[in-house]
Amino acid sequence: MKAVNSQEAIVKLVNLSKVYDGKAVVNKLNIAISPGVFCGILGPNGAGKTTTLRMLIGHCPIDSGELSVFGLSVFDNASKIRASVGVVPQMDNLDPDFTVEENLHVYGKFFGLGSLELKDRIKELLEFSSLEEKANSKISELSGGMRRRLTLARALINKPKLLILDEPTTGLDPQARQAIWQKLRELKKQGLTLILTTHYMEEAERLCDRVIVMDHGEVMADAPPKQLIKSEIEAHVLEVHAANEFLIEELKQDKSMARFEHSGDICFFYGEKLSHALDVLERSSHDDYLFRPANLEDVFIKLTGRDLRE
Repeated sequence: MKAVNSQEAIVKLVNLSKVYDGKAVVNKLNIAISPGVFCGILGPNGAGKTTTLRMLIGHCPIDSGELSVFGLSVFDNASKIRASVGVVPQMDNLDPDFTVEENLHVYGKFFGLGSLELKDRIKELLEFSSLEEKANSKISELSGGMRRRLTLARALINKPKLLILDEPTTGLDPQARQAIWQKLRELKKQGLTLILTTHYMEEAERLCDRVIVMDHGEVMADAPPKQLIKSEIEAHVLEVHAANEFLIEELKQDKSMARFEHSGDICFFYGEKLSHALDVLERSSHDDYLFRPANLEDVFIKLTGRDLRE
């Protein structure tokens, strides 16, 4: 495989498009991801995230544009590229008839690893994923967090140069999610390039060097998380729950308020200090409110809207 120059993009999309039933689900994407970057791709359901990843690993044909990984065209080199890519899918697809160790062993054989090399690699990965004591356990005996750590370990069996994670922590409890985050941070420190899709804004904000927000198959924003928050959204958010119309109108008199939104029984006031609105609330008997710094979820909602996507 061609070596990737340190200045060359690991992944490069040029006017990449995919059409289903006459609708562009991926619409002329232009993205370049450099070596060693942890890149998050965010978007509502149907935004085109998973389709983009499937094209990236050669599981979905490209309708138009160019797509290269490691400097190689995916169209001509899909098998060669997959040999150096690890994938953690949305849903665990571990073999329930095999033990933890056997799952790793069988997967390693797919990549042509020799017995001695595979033995050492499995030992390393069991230690990395904190599953040494579960090596001989069946998949049914593992918790959800253990299964996800095993799926991550399996994706690393071939020592990939690029790791793709499609919603890797969905459904996990906070402890299990934190454990996965720590493993991903370790991989980032080792210089691995990672691409993550997630619906957890906190996950992307904490882990990623760069966040790409997609909607309707297009890039809506692309920058480091802190930069996105600074450039795309007001500094603070005041959430007021179940307020009457009189109180809402009084809060709207705050001259530092830049934007107002109403969703269900929650009113969102966006602005800088919002001192007047806070003073009004402190003088009133209404105590069901939250004043906080803006975050990545606020950016996401602003760019993609509040409408529910199924």
